[in-house]
Order: sequence, then structure tokens, then C-alpha cells
Amino acid sequence: MKRKSIVQIILHLVLIGALAVVVLPMIYMVSTSLKPNGALYEYPPKFLPGLKQITLENYAYILNQGKFYINFLNSFFVAVCSVLSAALIASALGYVIARFSFPGRNFLFSFIVLTMIIPGLTLIIPQYQLAVKLNVINSLVGLIPFYTAWTIPYSTFMIKGFVENIPKELDEATYMDGGSVLTVFRKIIIPLAKPGIASVSIFNFLTAWEEFPWANTVINDNLKRTIPIAISGFFGQHQFTQWGYVFALSVFSLLPILIVFIFCQKFFVAGLTTGSVKG
Repeated sequence: MKRKSIVQIILHLVLIGALAVVVLPMIYMVSTSLKPNGALYEYPPKFLPGLKQITLENYAYILNQGKFYINFLNSFFVAVCSVLSAALIASALGYVIARFSFPGRNFLFSFIVLTMIIPGLTLIIPQYQLAVKLNVINSLVGLIPFYTAWTIPYSTFMIKGFVENIPKELDEATYMDGGSVLTVFRKIIIPLAKPGIASVSIFNFLTAWEEFPWANTVINDNLKRTIPIAISGFFGQHQFTQWGYVFALSVFSLLPILIVFIFCQKFFVAGLTTGSVKG
């Protein structure tokens, strides 16, 4: 009993340490965004600003810059379109692979899983060549299909597991009532696999919202840039990095992520728990 208590204490300490590793950088980001730009270089450095030092000038600067509203909307548009496209395609793929037997099914699924281990940066050159041929350079449309392609393998892998947990008897009952394959997909698979679709969509939204290398490669127009590129614009500006502006815009960029997670939390938790049990 005493040994069990010691193990629990150690486990709690490890969890508290892990929580600190995750939370402290966010606290530092918020605290720095509330300091004047010059206060970051003070000595000795302070983790939290004093009451007299707190200022909203960094947030005021961001809100007074019209281009940041456009960057925000660009990121939102790209992320939403990518999520919807990936959800539709991955749901259909997961349904077909889980429910139907056809030549090459195992090879197709294995190929989808193998693509998940390919580092994204290794594909930038061929992707750029493809984007040039498709004439989507310096266009938001040039981001959506690539983000969708990146997220489809993981989404398909997860959604397939959820579809396999749905009883096939529901499909057969629909067929007996005169329903088609599309009817089963629309009225059975999508509603019952909704927790899985929602959980992978959260990850897909984060991928599209936070992605920087590819967006920075194909987007040159300031009015077409996404939030990560806008944040990077403060680095080295005027011979030094304006960290107050960087962290203030970073705080704003976290708001959609928090909103999505709060409203989709029940689907996210249900998706993790349901997907962990098969049968």
C-alpha cells in the first residue's frame, strides 16, 4: 500500500512537471505581449511584468493594422476549406477500405499508411514544381489542395478504424430498404463516425492554421499571407525582433484554436475513447 502511494506521488509529480513544460511557455508568451517592446531586454529579466509595466500597446498596434485582419481571414479560409475537403475525402476512403473487398485494397491502405512517414519538407521541391504547372503560385488556392493531401492519410487511417466499429447489420438493413451505397455513407457512416471525423478535423485544422514553410514558399503577396507568415514578418524588422508584437499576434492566433477545441471537445474525447476500442 505504501509502495503504491509512492508510485502515485511520483506519477503526479511527473504529470505536474509535464504540465509546467506545456503551460509555462504560454504564460511567458502572454506576459511578454503585455510588456513594452524594450522591457524584454531589461536586466535582470522578469518572467511576469509588474503592474505598472503592463500595457496593451502591442495589442493596439496589431488591431490597428488592417493587413492582420486579412491575414487572419486568409488563414481561416484556407484552414476551413482544407478541413472540409480532407474530411469528405478521408471519410469516403475510410468507408470504402473498411467495408468493401476489392483487388489491391490492402496495398492501397498500406500505401496510405506509408505516406504518413514521409517528412513534409522533403516534398517541397516537387510540390513547388507541381504548383507552378497548376499556376497556383501566390494564391490561397495553392495551399488548400496541398494541405488536404497532407492530412488525408492520417484522417483515412483514423476514420477507417471508426467505420470498422460500426455494425455491418446497419448497412444491410439500409440495403434491404432500398438504400444505395451513397445512402449508407450519408445516413449511417457519417453520423456514427462523427466523433472520429471531428477529432481528426481538429488536428487537420491545427495543421493548416499553423503551417509555415509551404505557405512561405508559395505566397509572396502581403495581402495573401497567412497568420504564421505575418508573425514571421516581425523577426528582424527594424534591425531587431519586436517580440511584443510577435507574442501579441501569437495570442490572437491561438483564439480560433481554443474556440475550435472548446466546441469540439466532446467529439475529440469521444473520438479518442471510441477509436481505442475495436469490436
